[in-house]
Amino acid sequence: MRASFDGSRQRYGSPRIHEDLIEQEERTSRKRVIRLMQEDGLEARARKRFKATTMSDHDQPVAANLLDRRFEAPGPNQRWVGDTTEFVIGGSGKLYLAAVLDLFSRFVVGWAVSAVNDRHVTIKALDMALKRRCPDVGLLHHSDQGCTYASEDYQAVLETHGITCSMSRRGNCYDNAVMESFFSSVKSEVADRFDSCGEAKMELFDYIEVFYNQRRRHSTLGQISPAAYERRTRAEGMDAMENRIDRGFPPRPHPSVFSGKEERRTTQTA
Repeated sequence: MRASFDGSRQRYGSPRIHEDLIEQEERTSRKRVIRLMQEDGLEARARKRFKATTMSDHDQPVAANLLDRRFEAPGPNQRWVGDTTEFVIGGSGKLYLAAVLDLFSRFVVGWAVSAVNDRHVTIKALDMALKRRCPDVGLLHHSDQGCTYASEDYQAVLETHGITCSMSRRGNCYDNAVMESFFSSVKSEVADRFDSCGEAKMELFDYIEVFYNQRRRHSTLGQISPAAYERRTRAEGMDAMENRIDRGFPPRPHPSVFSGKEERRTTQTA
């Protein structure tokens, strides 16, 4: 139990520690794990509330909310969500993290950091996601109405790759709740402030690439990690990267990823 707690860098509470023990074939109950953690003083880091960083006062076009809070996807690279959050550096400095997450497996497919919250950091995160996953035409990308996502440059990247844009309603954080939850996890399980940009970059890389994507148990996925979820899916016959033609897979047909309701809304918006 202590090994699981220390291995998560004090991020795991009783549900995930219990899952670790089950995986190691240790027979015990969740109640016993809770009792022993309390006796040993093992307490996971608590979540905090953080302010929004959206800059929605602009004159750029805004897309309709096509995602409509349907935070799931039947397969990989069909629905992505993106957002940006900020960290405090030193006494008053800022560092911004932009991330793109696949709703199928909750895998963080792209991310970037910058001292400036502008379109360049969001485009950099999107570029990482595109190079990493090579999505097919028809992907739905959802974000808030911030100027970094509504900018001509960001929209041009989406259009070039045949990606449909969706945006949350103004000031409604629940329309992008999955990204809000991810950032809450980052700040509660790592930190919301760092001594330097170098420290922040190293800690965020370790958390996102080493811990969150590869190891962190996710309640939405049945308490397994995003990477494990994708491996399990591939083992059951679906390759999370099957749309990569350069790997020898034929191109998939292009039935719309939207429901009939979404198709009507897209037509009305156009």
